[in-house]
Amino acid sequence: MLTGALPEQIPVLLRRALGAHWEFTTDGDRIQIQHPRRGTPYRPPRRALDWSELLAALEDAFAAQGVPRAACLPLRWGRETELTISAIQALDPLLKDGKEASYRRGFLPQPVVRLTGDRDEHGMLRDGFLTSFVNVSRIQPIHGPSEYAAVFDEWLTVLSHLGLHARHITLHGRLIVWRRRQVAGVTLRFRHADLALGDIVLLWNADNPDCMAVDLGTSLERIAWARTRSPWADLIFGPYAHVAPTSTLNAIRTATLLLGHGITPTARGAGSITRRVLADVSRTISPFGFSALARSCHAFWTTMAPLSIAWPNVTEQIEKEVRRV
Repeated sequence: MLTGALPEQIPVLLRRALGAHWEFTTDGDRIQIQHPRRGTPYRPPRRALDWSELLAALEDAFAAQGVPRAACLPLRWGRETELTISAIQALDPLLKDGKEASYRRGFLPQPVVRLTGDRDEHGMLRDGFLTSFVNVSRIQPIHGPSEYAAVFDEWLTVLSHLGLHARHITLHGRLIVWRRRQVAGVTLRFRHADLALGDIVLLWNADNPDCMAVDLGTSLERIAWARTRSPWADLIFGPYAHVAPTSTLNAIRTATLLLGHGITPTARGAGSITRRVLADVSRTISPFGFSALARSCHAFWTTMAPLSIAWPNVTEQIEKEVRRV
Protein backbone atom coordinates (compact mmCIF):
# COMPACT_ATOMS: atom_id res chain seq x y z
CA MET A 1 0.00 0.00 0.00
CA LEU A 2 1.29 3.53 -0.83
CA THR A 3 0.96 5.35 2.51
CA GLY A 4 2.11 8.59 0.94
CA ALA A 5 -1.21 8.77 -0.95
CA LEU A 6 -3.33 8.32 2.18
CA PRO A 7 -4.12 12.00 2.82
CA GLU A 8 -5.63 12.23 -0.65
CA GLN A 9 -7.58 8.98 -0.24
CA ILE A 10 -9.20 9.77 3.10
CA PRO A 11 -11.70 12.49 1.98
CA VAL A 12 -12.81 10.31 -0.94
CA LEU A 13 -13.34 7.30 1.32
CA LEU A 14 -15.17 9.34 3.96
CA ARG A 15 -17.48 10.85 1.34
CA ARG A 16 -18.24 7.36 0.06
CA ALA A 17 -18.96 6.06 3.58
CA LEU A 18 -20.96 9.04 4.86
CA GLY A 19 -22.92 9.90 1.73
CA ALA A 20 -23.05 12.84 -0.62
CA HIS A 21 -25.21 15.02 1.65
CA TRP A 22 -22.34 15.74 4.06
CA GLU A 23 -20.51 19.01 3.45
CA PHE A 24 -16.72 18.79 2.95
CA THR A 25 -14.56 21.92 3.29
CA THR A 26 -10.82 21.88 2.60
CA ASP A 27 -8.11 24.50 3.04
CA GLY A 28 -4.67 23.21 2.13
CA ASP A 29 -4.17 20.11 4.30
CA ARG A 30 -7.08 21.03 6.60
CA ILE A 31 -10.48 19.38 6.28
CA GLN A 32 -13.83 19.89 7.95
CA ILE A 33 -16.87 17.64 7.44
CA GLN A 34 -20.26 18.81 8.69
CA HIS A 35 -23.89 17.79 8.44
CA PRO A 36 -26.13 20.17 6.46
CA ARG A 37 -28.57 20.35 9.39
CA ARG A 38 -25.90 21.33 11.90
CA GLY A 39 -27.72 24.54 12.82
CA THR A 40 -30.49 22.77 14.74
CA PRO A 41 -30.03 23.28 18.50
CA TYR A 42 -29.02 20.40 20.74
CA ARG A 43 -31.40 19.63 23.57
CA PRO A 44 -30.11 17.33 26.33
CA PRO A 45 -32.29 14.33 27.26
CA ARG A 46 -34.68 14.72 30.16
CA ARG A 47 -32.99 11.94 32.13
CA ALA A 48 -29.27 11.48 32.50
CA LEU A 49 -27.96 7.91 32.44
CA ASP A 50 -25.90 6.74 35.38
CA TRP A 51 -22.43 5.38 34.60
CA SER A 52 -23.47 1.74 34.39
CA GLU A 53 -26.43 2.60 32.13
CA LEU A 54 -24.23 4.68 29.84
CA LEU A 55 -21.65 1.92 29.60
CA ALA A 56 -24.36 -0.65 28.85
CA ALA A 57 -25.86 1.61 26.16
CA LEU A 58 -22.45 1.91 24.50
CA GLU A 59 -21.90 -1.84 24.68
CA ASP A 60 -25.31 -2.52 23.14
CA ALA A 61 -24.79 0.04 20.37
CA PHE A 62 -21.38 -1.38 19.45
CA ALA A 63 -22.72 -4.93 19.58
CA ALA A 64 -25.44 -3.94 17.11
CA GLN A 65 -22.61 -2.96 14.74
CA GLY A 66 -20.97 -6.37 15.23
CA VAL A 67 -18.29 -4.98 17.56
CA PRO A 68 -17.95 -6.98 20.80
CA ARG A 69 -16.70 -5.57 24.08
CA ALA A 70 -13.11 -6.47 25.00
CA ALA A 71 -11.75 -7.08 28.49
CA CYS A 72 -9.78 -4.22 30.03
CA LEU A 73 -6.00 -4.18 29.86
CA PRO A 74 -4.05 -4.28 33.13
CA LEU A 75 -3.48 -0.81 34.57
CA ARG A 76 0.17 -1.55 35.28
CA TRP A 77 1.80 -1.64 31.84
CA GLY A 78 5.59 -1.51 32.03
CA ARG A 79 6.42 -1.11 28.34
CA GLU A 80 7.44 2.48 27.47
CA THR A 81 4.90 3.69 30.06
CA GLU A 82 4.56 2.53 33.66
CA LEU A 83 0.76 2.63 33.41
CA THR A 84 -1.81 2.09 30.70
CA ILE A 85 -2.43 5.55 29.26
CA SER A 86 -4.51 4.62 26.20
CA ALA A 87 -6.57 1.74 24.86
CA ILE A 88 -4.41 1.80 21.71
CA GLN A 89 -1.67 0.07 23.70
CA ALA A 90 -3.72 -3.08 23.10
CA LEU A 91 -2.41 -2.94 19.53
CA ASP A 92 1.30 -2.68 20.44
CA PRO A 93 2.25 -6.04 18.83
CA LEU A 94 0.68 -4.95 15.54
CA LEU A 95 1.74 -1.32 15.42
CA LYS A 96 5.07 -1.34 17.24
CA ASP A 97 6.38 -4.82 16.45
CA GLY A 98 4.85 -5.29 13.00
CA LYS A 99 3.24 -8.58 14.00
CA GLU A 100 -0.21 -9.79 13.00
CA ALA A 101 -1.36 -9.86 16.62
CA SER A 102 -3.01 -7.71 19.28
CA TYR A 103 -3.83 -7.94 22.97
CA ARG A 104 -7.41 -6.75 22.48
CA ARG A 105 -9.73 -5.61 19.70
CA GLY A 106 -13.27 -4.27 19.52
CA PHE A 107 -15.04 -1.93 21.93
CA LEU A 108 -12.72 -1.28 24.88
CA PRO A 109 -13.77 0.95 27.82
CA GLN A 110 -10.28 1.21 29.34
CA PRO A 111 -9.48 2.98 32.63
CA VAL A 112 -6.30 4.98 32.08
CA VAL A 113 -4.08 7.40 33.98
CA ARG A 114 -2.55 10.44 32.30
CA LEU A 115 -0.78 13.35 33.95
CA THR A 116 -0.87 15.50 30.81
CA GLY A 117 -4.35 17.04 30.91
CA ASP A 118 -4.74 20.68 29.92
CA ARG A 119 -4.31 23.08 32.84
CA ASP A 120 -5.02 26.76 33.38
CA GLU A 121 -2.57 29.46 34.42
CA HIS A 122 -2.94 28.35 38.05
CA GLY A 123 -2.05 24.74 37.29
CA MET A 124 -5.63 23.50 37.72
CA LEU A 125 -7.09 21.00 35.27
CA ARG A 126 -9.49 22.60 32.83
CA ASP A 127 -13.05 21.32 32.50
CA GLY A 128 -13.08 18.14 30.42
CA PHE A 129 -9.75 16.85 31.77
CA LEU A 130 -8.90 14.38 34.55
CA THR A 131 -5.79 12.44 35.52
CA SER A 132 -7.84 9.23 35.35
CA PHE A 133 -10.74 8.47 33.04
CA VAL A 134 -12.34 5.73 30.99
CA ASN A 135 -10.86 5.77 27.48
CA VAL A 136 -13.81 4.59 25.36
CA SER A 137 -12.25 3.18 22.20
CA ARG A 138 -12.88 1.04 19.21
CA ILE A 139 -9.52 -0.54 18.41
CA GLN A 140 -9.37 -2.72 15.35
CA PRO A 141 -6.78 -4.08 12.94
CA ILE A 142 -7.89 -3.28 9.39
CA HIS A 143 -6.88 -4.19 5.86
CA GLY A 144 -7.09 -0.73 4.32
CA PRO A 145 -8.20 2.88 4.81
CA SER A 146 -11.72 2.21 3.51
CA GLU A 147 -12.37 0.37 6.77
CA TYR A 148 -11.24 3.49 8.65
CA ALA A 149 -14.00 5.49 6.95
CA ALA A 150 -16.56 2.76 7.68
CA VAL A 151 -15.63 2.77 11.37
CA PHE A 152 -16.44 6.46 11.62
CA ASP A 153 -19.77 5.96 9.87
CA GLU A 154 -20.64 3.20 12.34
CA TRP A 155 -19.56 5.46 15.21
CA LEU A 156 -22.20 7.97 14.13
CA THR A 157 -24.78 5.21 14.58
CA VAL A 158 -23.43 4.45 18.06
CA LEU A 159 -23.64 8.13 19.03
CA SER A 160 -27.16 8.37 17.66
CA HIS A 161 -28.13 5.46 19.92
CA LEU A 162 -27.03 7.67 22.83
CA GLY A 163 -28.98 10.70 21.61
CA LEU A 164 -25.97 12.44 20.04
CA HIS A 165 -27.19 12.70 16.46
CA ALA A 166 -25.05 13.07 13.35
CA ARG A 167 -26.31 16.57 12.59
CA HIS A 168 -24.39 17.88 15.61
CA ILE A 169 -21.13 16.03 14.81
CA THR A 170 -18.23 17.70 13.02
CA LEU A 171 -15.11 15.84 11.85
CA HIS A 172 -12.04 18.00 11.31
CA GLY A 173 -8.26 18.02 11.30
CA ARG A 174 -5.17 18.02 9.11
CA LEU A 175 -4.56 15.47 6.38
CA ILE A 176 -0.91 14.93 7.19
CA VAL A 177 1.02 11.81 8.13
CA TRP A 178 2.81 11.97 11.48
CA ARG A 179 5.36 9.51 12.85
CA ARG A 180 6.30 8.56 16.42
CA ARG A 181 9.06 5.98 16.54
CA GLN A 182 7.68 2.74 15.05
CA VAL A 183 4.18 4.08 14.35
CA ALA A 184 2.81 6.44 11.68
CA GLY A 185 -0.70 7.75 11.31
CA VAL A 186 -3.28 10.34 10.33
CA THR A 187 -5.53 11.90 13.00
CA LEU A 188 -8.91 13.56 12.58
CA ARG A 189 -10.92 14.90 15.51
CA PHE A 190 -14.65 15.03 16.10
CA ARG A 191 -16.80 17.25 18.24
CA HIS A 192 -20.43 17.39 19.28
CA ALA A 193 -21.76 20.90 18.65
CA ASP A 194 -19.15 23.10 20.39
CA LEU A 195 -17.65 20.35 22.59
CA ALA A 196 -14.48 18.47 21.62
CA LEU A 197 -15.31 14.79 21.95
CA GLY A 198 -12.47 12.62 20.61
CA ASP A 199 -10.54 11.49 17.57
CA ILE A 200 -10.29 8.75 14.98
CA VAL A 201 -6.77 7.72 14.02
CA LEU A 202 -5.56 5.65 11.10
CA LEU A 203 -2.33 3.96 12.21
CA TRP A 204 0.26 1.61 10.75
CA ASN A 205 3.67 0.19 11.49
CA ALA A 206 6.10 2.50 9.72
CA ASP A 207 8.28 -0.39 8.51
CA ASN A 208 5.36 -2.67 7.63
CA PRO A 209 2.38 -0.56 6.47
CA ASP A 210 0.26 -3.68 5.97
CA CYS A 211 0.04 -3.79 9.78
CA MET A 212 -2.72 -1.18 9.91
CA ALA A 213 -5.36 -0.34 12.50
CA VAL A 214 -7.97 2.21 13.45
CA ASP A 215 -8.30 3.76 16.90
CA LEU A 216 -11.51 5.66 17.54
CA GLY A 217 -11.36 7.19 20.99
CA THR A 218 -13.14 9.46 23.43
CA SER A 219 -13.90 9.12 27.13
CA LEU A 220 -16.95 7.91 28.98
CA GLU A 221 -16.90 11.12 30.97
CA ARG A 222 -16.90 13.34 27.86
CA ILE A 223 -19.75 11.35 26.33
CA ALA A 224 -21.77 11.94 29.50
CA TRP A 225 -20.81 15.64 29.40
CA ALA A 226 -21.89 15.93 25.77
CA ARG A 227 -25.23 14.24 26.51
CA THR A 228 -26.15 16.22 29.62
CA ARG A 229 -24.16 19.47 29.31
CA SER A 230 -24.03 19.43 33.10
CA PRO A 231 -21.32 21.38 34.95
CA TRP A 232 -18.15 19.28 34.69
CA ALA A 233 -17.38 19.02 38.41
CA ASP A 234 -20.97 18.09 39.29
CA LEU A 235 -20.98 15.42 36.58
CA ILE A 236 -17.72 13.80 37.69
CA PHE A 237 -17.78 14.21 41.46
CA GLY A 238 -21.50 14.29 42.17
CA PRO A 239 -22.38 15.29 45.76
CA TYR A 240 -18.68 15.82 46.58
CA ALA A 241 -18.14 18.45 43.88
CA HIS A 242 -18.36 21.42 46.24
CA VAL A 243 -17.00 20.01 49.51
CA ALA A 244 -13.30 20.00 48.57
CA PRO A 245 -10.97 21.50 45.96
CA THR A 246 -11.22 19.87 42.56
CA SER A 247 -7.52 18.97 42.75
CA THR A 248 -8.18 16.89 45.88
CA LEU A 249 -11.24 15.20 44.38
CA ASN A 250 -9.32 14.39 41.21
CA ALA A 251 -6.41 13.01 43.25
CA ILE A 252 -8.60 10.73 45.37
CA ARG A 253 -10.38 9.49 42.26
CA THR A 254 -7.10 8.60 40.56
CA ALA A 255 -5.51 7.17 43.70
CA THR A 256 -8.53 4.91 44.20
CA LEU A 257 -8.01 3.45 40.74
CA LEU A 258 -4.28 2.96 41.30
CA LEU A 259 -4.57 1.50 44.79
CA GLY A 260 -7.52 -0.62 43.71
CA HIS A 261 -5.11 -2.28 41.27
CA GLY A 262 -2.54 -2.81 44.00
CA ILE A 263 -0.24 0.02 42.87
CA THR A 264 0.86 1.31 46.26
CA PRO A 265 2.96 4.46 46.84
CA THR A 266 6.68 4.00 46.27
CA ALA A 267 9.67 6.19 45.46
CA ARG A 268 10.12 4.74 41.98
CA GLY A 269 8.18 2.88 39.30
CA ALA A 270 4.41 2.81 38.93
CA GLY A 271 3.93 3.43 42.65
CA SER A 272 5.69 6.79 42.33
CA ILE A 273 2.71 7.95 40.28
CA THR A 274 0.38 7.04 43.14
CA ARG A 275 2.58 9.05 45.51
CA ARG A 276 2.73 11.98 43.08
CA VAL A 277 -1.05 12.00 42.66
CA LEU A 278 -1.71 11.96 46.40
CA ALA A 279 0.67 14.86 46.90
CA ASP A 280 -2.21 17.05 45.65
CA VAL A 281 -4.27 16.18 48.74
CA SER A 282 -3.85 18.50 51.73
CA ARG A 283 -3.27 16.76 55.06
CA THR A 284 -5.80 19.09 56.67
CA ILE A 285 -8.53 18.85 54.05
CA SER A 286 -10.58 16.26 55.92
CA PRO A 287 -9.87 15.32 59.54
CA PHE A 288 -12.72 12.79 59.23
CA GLY A 289 -10.94 10.87 56.48
CA PHE A 290 -11.81 10.01 52.90
CA SER A 291 -13.89 6.85 53.20
CA ALA A 292 -17.13 8.16 51.66
CA LEU A 293 -15.35 9.70 48.66
CA ALA A 294 -13.06 6.70 48.16
CA ARG A 295 -16.02 4.33 48.36
CA SER A 296 -17.85 6.34 45.68
CA CYS A 297 -14.78 6.36 43.42
CA HIS A 298 -14.25 2.64 44.00
CA ALA A 299 -17.84 1.96 42.93
CA PHE A 300 -17.30 3.96 39.74
CA TRP A 301 -14.12 2.09 38.74
CA THR A 302 -15.68 -1.26 39.61
CA THR A 303 -18.39 -0.52 37.05
CA MET A 304 -15.67 -0.76 34.38
CA ALA A 305 -13.75 -3.77 35.71
CA PRO A 306 -13.27 -5.45 39.10
CA LEU A 307 -10.63 -3.98 41.41
CA SER A 308 -8.41 -6.38 43.33
CA ILE A 309 -8.29 -4.26 46.50
CA ALA A 310 -11.47 -3.54 48.48
CA TRP A 311 -12.50 0.03 49.18
CA PRO A 312 -11.76 -0.01 52.97
CA ASN A 313 -8.18 -1.03 52.25
CA VAL A 314 -7.90 1.61 49.53
CA THR A 315 -9.17 4.25 51.97
CA GLU A 316 -6.69 3.16 54.62
CA GLN A 317 -3.78 3.45 52.19
CA ILE A 318 -4.90 6.89 50.98
CA GLU A 319 -5.13 8.21 54.53
CA LYS A 320 -1.80 6.68 55.47
CA GLU A 321 -0.03 8.29 52.51
CA VAL A 322 -1.70 11.69 52.95
CA ARG A 323 -0.66 11.80 56.61
CA ARG A 324 2.82 10.43 55.93
CA VAL A 325 5.51 12.52 57.60
